[in-house]
Order: sequence, then structure tokens, then C-alpha cells
Amino acid sequence: MWYRVFSLSAQEPPPAQLAEYLHARGLMIEPHFRGDDLGWTEGELRLPTGSPVLLARYLTNDDDLRDDLNAYAAELETLTYSPHSLPLMTRVIQTQQLFTLRQPVDIRDEVFVTTLLEEACRFLASTTDGVYQIDGRGWFAATGEVLVPEY
Repeated sequence: MWYRVFSLSAQEPPPAQLAEYLHARGLMIEPHFRGDDLGWTEGELRLPTGSPVLLARYLTNDDDLRDDLNAYAAELETLTYSPHSLPLMTRVIQTQQLFTLRQPVDIRDEVFVTTLLEEACRFLASTTDGVYQIDGRGWFAATGEVLVPEY
């Protein structure tokens, strides 16, 4: 399952702050990040057991994201059952950076991993003026409020 954060800010969220945020919530992970001259580009949140949660950071100006963002915007345009769908469509079009997080296949503690993924999305969304989307669940504000459920 994929989790995605669509951010209006291009400012890089510091990996150390993400780790501190997660640790403060009792989510003891070991962070490992890699990057280049544009900042961190990918990372792993290593769990006590099992495969890590994988993160990636894409910049709209430097990575080829426009087709993907247009596809998400087009999908949101069809979700007319929610009053949030059109404002979200606009936000997605204006995305400056996109974060993806992938749920590991070999989950040993589903509650821990789900909480970790959701909290990581909340941190990334709140520090970069973003919203997040979870496959099969919907679109969320940085606070965790459901904006557009997926049915």
C-alpha cells in the first residue's frame, strides 16, 4: 500500500526532525536517508523487525512529476461527492514536492506500521503545507482529518 504527501512548500523537511517526531510518539525506528545536492531523496525507517518503510522525496521542478500530478488531479475532479475534491485538485496541481511512503510487505505488527506511516505523513504534511493520500482510504489534512474518503 502507498501513502503520498502532496506539499505546497518546496522546503526540505529535516530527517532528524522526522525521527524525533516519531520517537516522541513512541515509534522507535532507525532512520537512514540518502540524498544529493538538492537534499534528501530517499530514506528508510527501519523497524525493530521486518522490512523497513521506504520513503522517497520528489521535487516538481527537478523530477518528471507533472503527468502523475495531473492524473491525481483528474481523479479528484471526479470525486464530486466531497466538497473538498476541487480545492484538493488545485492543491495537487500546485504541488512543489511529493513524498511517497511504501508499506512493507512483511508486516509483523500491523498497528505499529500503520501508525508509523500515518504519523510520518502527518509530520511531512504539517511541515510542508501539505495534504496526504492513502491508497484505498482517501485524502487527509495534515491533522489527519478525512477530506475525501475513497470508496
